[in-house]
Amino acid sequence: MTEIKATLRNLNIAPRKVRLVASSVKGLHVQSAIARLDSMPQRSAGHLAKLLLSAVANAKDLKLDENKLVVKSIEVNKGITLKRIRARAKGRATPVEKKMSHVTLLLEESDSVKRPEFVIQEKKKEEKKEPKRERKEQPRAKQQDTANKEKTRKGFKERVFRRKSV
Repeated sequence: MTEIKATLRNLNIAPRKVRLVASSVKGLHVQSAIARLDSMPQRSAGHLAKLLLSAVANAKDLKLDENKLVVKSIEVNKGITLKRIRARAKGRATPVEKKMSHVTLLLEESDSVKRPEFVIQEKKKEEKKEPKRERKEQPRAKQQDTANKEKTRKGFKERVFRRKSV
């Protein structure tokens, strides 16, 4: 069995939050995993979906069959922690730790793969060739008419909204 590895380093989301999403993908067929991640509202789901697509691209480079790929494991480890402070009352400050994650994804090619629950169809790129529209210039007379209309409308506000009644 061939294993394909993809890593995501310094993801700016706490590992505890990423693990919630990552655990739901473990053991799934690649197509099902991508569909599940796309339907999740969590912020880390988009990053994990992108990582999964990167792993699939790695598998294609090795000429493996995309339909036989399964998520073998997904590991979420603690990354660096940025230490910041938040201002509090009476001149005090409290520390704030901004945690980051390192994610490692392993795919394997499995012969006994169940049919995926969801199948994501690739969008076909269609080339549209439309002729450029030529802009028709308005005759000068019409342009002057619009300028005259603007001048006549200018005093409307002053006539309707007067400070003193007449």
